[in-house]
Amino acid sequence: MQHIPEKYHDLLEDETRAFAFLATSMTDGSPQVTPVWFDMEGDCIRINTHEGRVKDRNMRKRPKVALVILDPRDPYRYLQIRGEVDGTTREGADQHISDLSVKYTGKPWKYQEGQKRIIYRIRPVHVDAH
Repeated sequence: MQHIPEKYHDLLEDETRAFAFLATSMTDGSPQVTPVWFDMEGDCIRINTHEGRVKDRNMRKRPKVALVILDPRDPYRYLQIRGEVDGTTREGADQHISDLSVKYTGKPWKYQEGQKRIIYRIRPVHVDAH
């Protein structure tokens, strides 16, 4: 979390359950934004999606993304992050989405037939804290 000011580290903790709003770019350059669950792995933000979704297709083709992580207790306090996809994996992705589901809803994720989950690691490149 070297780029993120220490006084904002609480927004990245599991107990806070802050949502991230992920912005990706469509083929025509227009923005696409999705609220997502996330967690941290070292200095990287991890999100989980189903292969084939818009954000998945966009990040595969255009790995530069932006995120806003909003403090659930104070909507005027947030982190704005520009970053790049640092890697993807399917390994452990079903368990990861279940862990995120427990974090955000208190219940494990229920496997849906035919879904292929994938974890995206996003490395922050520029951070603004507000």
